[in-house]
Amino acid sequence: MALTAPPATVPLPRAPIGEPPADWYPRVLGWPVAGGPPAQLVTGVRFDVLELPADAGAAVLRGPCRDATGPVALMGRRMRFLVAPGSADELEGLLDWLEWGGVALDLAALGTGGRITAPAPPGHLVGPGESPRGAAVWLRPPEQGCEALLPALPAAGQGSGPGRGAGATGPGLVRLVAAAATECHRARLRRRTASAHRIGTGVPTGGQPRFS
Repeated sequence: MALTAPPATVPLPRAPIGEPPADWYPRVLGWPVAGGPPAQLVTGVRFDVLELPADAGAAVLRGPCRDATGPVALMGRRMRFLVAPGSADELEGLLDWLEWGGVALDLAALGTGGRITAPAPPGHLVGPGESPRGAAVWLRPPEQGCEALLPALPAAGQGSGPGRGAGATGPGLVRLVAAAATECHRARLRRRTASAHRIGTGVPTGGQPRFS
């Protein structure tokens, strides 16, 4: 019986030794970069960004949406989920439709005209002093063509939800925003409960918890 070899996979090109991150993103992914150092990825062109507290974002990645998200970056105590271009303009309406309107969630979106710090590319050799504590890192690195699968609103006739994104084919933006809003609310309640507990036990509350 003949054996069939498994299909070959082509890994994402790694950054050559010494190549600045600002050169890798446009060369490999075609993403616009501005400013620097550190280099900044421009939002609203190839992707928008959904940004939330890191503890809430970690809960989203542990939940049912974990397999339906695109690239995810972490910088300090903020987690950034890449979503389809135009999604930032839909966030407020989505939150109202999901009955989260007016609730303090610490959930934001960056679209046209925004920038985020570019994490070191996959395989990039970081030199001494190039990655200080709190620097941006990829939790789920981007791949070539990943924009086609970013969370987006369904196109006309492809499910329900407020508004629509022309040609949207990626996982549901509604699903991701619903999960993010829920976890942001839960994280806020946990922090409030922990703060009240520290006050009740006489533990000073001036310090800030560290995310690790």
